[in-house]
Amino acid sequence: MCGIVAVYHRQPAEAVQEALLARMTAVMAHRGPDDSGFYSSQNVGLGFRRLSIIDLSTGHQPMSNEDGTLWLVFNGEIYNYLELREGLLAQGHKFSTNTDSEVVLHLYEEYGADCVNRLRGMFAFIIHDQKRDELFGARDHFGIKPLYYAECGQGFLFASEIKSLLEYPGLQREISPTAFLNYLTFQYVPEPETMFAGISKLPPASSFTLDARGLAIRRYFQLEFRPDPSRSLDDYAQEIRAAMDDSVRMHRMSDVPRGAFLSGGVDSSVICALFKKYEDIHTFSVGYAEEDYSELGVAAETAQRLGTRHHEYKISASEYWDTLPKLAWHQDEPVADPSAISLYFLARMAREYITVVLSGEGADELFGGYNIYHEPLSLRPFRYLPDALKPALRSAASWLPKGLKGRSYLMRGCTPLEKRFYGNANIFPPEEKRLVSQLDRQFIRANGDSSRVTAPYYRLCEALDDPLRMQFIDLHTWLPGNILMKADKMTMANSLELRVPFLDKEVWAVAARIPTAYKLAQGTTKYVLRQAFSDVVPAHVVDKRKLGFPVPLRSWLKKEFFAPVRDLVKDTPTEFIDPHYVLKMLIDHRNGRFDHSRQIWAVVMFLLWKRQYLPGR
Repeated sequence: MCGIVAVYHRQPAEAVQEALLARMTAVMAHRGPDDSGFYSSQNVGLGFRRLSIIDLSTGHQPMSNEDGTLWLVFNGEIYNYLELREGLLAQGHKFSTNTDSEVVLHLYEEYGADCVNRLRGMFAFIIHDQKRDELFGARDHFGIKPLYYAECGQGFLFASEIKSLLEYPGLQREISPTAFLNYLTFQYVPEPETMFAGISKLPPASSFTLDARGLAIRRYFQLEFRPDPSRSLDDYAQEIRAAMDDSVRMHRMSDVPRGAFLSGGVDSSVICALFKKYEDIHTFSVGYAEEDYSELGVAAETAQRLGTRHHEYKISASEYWDTLPKLAWHQDEPVADPSAISLYFLARMAREYITVVLSGEGADELFGGYNIYHEPLSLRPFRYLPDALKPALRSAASWLPKGLKGRSYLMRGCTPLEKRFYGNANIFPPEEKRLVSQLDRQFIRANGDSSRVTAPYYRLCEALDDPLRMQFIDLHTWLPGNILMKADKMTMANSLELRVPFLDKEVWAVAARIPTAYKLAQGTTKYVLRQAFSDVVPAHVVDKRKLGFPVPLRSWLKKEFFAPVRDLVKDTPTEFIDPHYVLKMLIDHRNGRFDHSRQIWAVVMFLLWKRQYLPGR
C-alpha cells in the first residue's frame, strides 16, 4: 500500500521540480513510511511513498520498463500477479523485481489500456508513456483505492490524497456548494465531486488518458446484477464458499505479518474462519464501556471458538473526541460516519502486531446485508394505492407531528424508491437543508435535491426488483464514498494495509447472479451467505442480527459531547451552517425530544474539517 503523485504540465511549460514532488509526497508519508522516490521528465513528474509488502528488498518506485520509455507509480495489490507474470515472461518480457507493480507496467506495455481488465486486485496507478507524451491511469473495479485529480494552470495533478494536491502552488481551497448540499444528504461527498471545488475523484472501474489534448476518462467495467433464479440456494452457497475460500487464500499474499479485524458480525467471522485454515492469525476488535454499544463479548467468543490470538481495545468518550481533529485531517474531506473513528483505533491497535489486515467490507452490498433492504417488503400494501393519490397522502402525512407513530411509514410508502432511497444515509431531506444551511435559499432549492446523484444509477437498474436496485445504488455510492473511503483513510493513517476479500472479481461473479429471495429470507439478511458458512462460523454469529459498528453517539451528545459540540458550533462561523438551527437541534436532542445525533454529527465533522483545511474562512 502506498501513496502516489503525478504532475503533468502542458508543453511548453516549466519543468516539474523534484522539490515539488517531495512536498506533495511528504504530506502523506503515513501511506508509505518505508521508502520514497521521484521521477521527472521535463513536463511530467511522478512521486511515490512506499509501505513495503511484497519483495521488500526491491520494488523501488517510480519504476521503468526495460528501455525506460514507461514509468509507473502504483498503489495497491494485484492478487493474480504471479499468473500474469508467467504469461508475460512467455511473451518475452524481462523483469528486474518480483513485485506486482512491475507486472502492471509490462501488462500495459503488452496490452495498452486493456491491461486493467486482466487485473484482479485493488489498485490506483499512473503510467507515463514517454513515446506518446501521455499519462495513463486507472482505479480498481470497486473503488477500494482512491485517486484524486485537479486541473492547475499549467496542466493536471493526481494523488492518492487531496492534501498532496493542495501542496501545489496556487491551487485554490474553496468549498463546492453543491458538494456541501450532497454531503448533507449522504454524510459524504459522492463521486466524482469532492468537498473542494475543482478537485475530483476518479470514479471506480475507470481509467484515464491525459495528453496535450486534455483529460479523457472512460469506464472499463460495469457492476451489474443479473439474478438467475434457476439455480438452487445450495448451489449458490457452494459457489460462494469456493469463491470466498479462493479469495481469502489469495488475499493472504504478503512478505510481512498479517491478521484480521473481527467484529461480532458474520462478515468478519467468515474472513477469520477461512483465514485460520491457512495459518495462525491475530484478530482485533474495539468497543466501548457502554455495553449496549459494544460487541467485544461476541467477538471474544468468536475468537475463542476459531482459535485466534485475539486483541481488544475500549475507546473512551474523551479519547474519541480528542482524536477527531487529527482524523478530520486524515479524511481529506468530511465523512460523518461515527464508525470511522472506531476504525482508526482498531487500525492503530492492529499496527502494533501486523502490517496487513483482512476485513469484511463489501459483503453487505454484494449479498444484501443491510436491514433497510427489507423496506420494500414492508411497504407492499402501498402497491394497491392509485399513484395519483400518493402525493396528496404524503403531503398530508408531512403535516403530522414528527415522531408520531405511522407518520414515517405513510411518507415512505407514498414516495417512489428513487426519491426516498439515496443509499444507506439520508441525513437532511431537502426541506431541512434550507434550515441548517445559510446558503442562498434559491440556490438550495435549485441544487438541494440529491436524487440527481442517484438518478443515473437508477436508470441502469430499472429492470431489477427494489431490494436489488437498493443494493445497486449502494454499490455505486455508499460503498466507495463511505465504506471504502473511511477504510482506506483510517488504516493508512496508521500505515496499515487493509484488504477486502469480499470485493473480489470472482466473488462478485457469484454474487451478481443471486436473486433477492436467497438474500432476504426468514426475516434475516445475507441468508445465502450465512447458509454457506453455517458449519464454520459459530452459531451465535450466523443467527445474529446485523448491528453495524455501533457508537454511543446518542448518549455522548447528551452528556460528554454536549458542551464541546456547542462551543464548536458557536466558535466556527461559516456561511454554510446556521448555528442557531444546529444549537436548537442539539438542545432538543439533549432533552430527548428528537434523536438528532446523525444530523448533528454531520455538522460536527464538517466544522472540524473546515478548521483543518480552511482556517479563518
